[in-house]
Amino acid sequence: MASEIPLRSAQLPTPQQVTELLEGEFARAGYEVEDVVVDATARPPRIVVVADGEQGLSLDALATLSRLASELLDQLDDPDETPYLLEVTSRGVDRPLVEERHYRRARGRRVEVTLADGSQVTARMGEVSDGVVRLVVADRRGTLKIRELSIDDVANAVVQVEFSPPNPLELELAGVVGKEIEE
Repeated sequence: MASEIPLRSAQLPTPQQVTELLEGEFARAGYEVEDVVVDATARPPRIVVVADGEQGLSLDALATLSRLASELLDQLDDPDETPYLLEVTSRGVDRPLVEERHYRRARGRRVEVTLADGSQVTARMGEVSDGVVRLVVADRRGTLKIRELSIDDVANAVVQVEFSPPNPLELELAGVVGKEIEE
């Protein structure tokens, strides 16, 4: 999901400057600045702000954050500089889970986890706390069980897109009974 604002005229700030400028206002709106990429070599030059929130980002939220970012970046405008394209986007499904809050937000979702030893686990994300993730996994007989892992033991974790409804027992074990899982 992305919302783009038409070309703006301004000096291209550094990613750190953009982050510092936006993070307070985004936080007041209930969102976080996850990443900022400033690409002066793109034509037109581009500033990409990756945002996230506890409930994810709707198109309306992206539009609001785009307007907010544009207004704040106008404060840095220098009319003699080159125009750039501002894009505010969500983390997206393909971004790896890195911080504990990313794992918490993926609760109830199917994940592909690569461990530090190179082994892989496909599971449903359960509860996450104090650096420990609880995964709902099926053993060789298909019996579901909870496997606890330290986030430090995870080399990579990515949410998987599901096209079929989740197994209700998996959701129950993941602790999301009665809650909807958004794709």
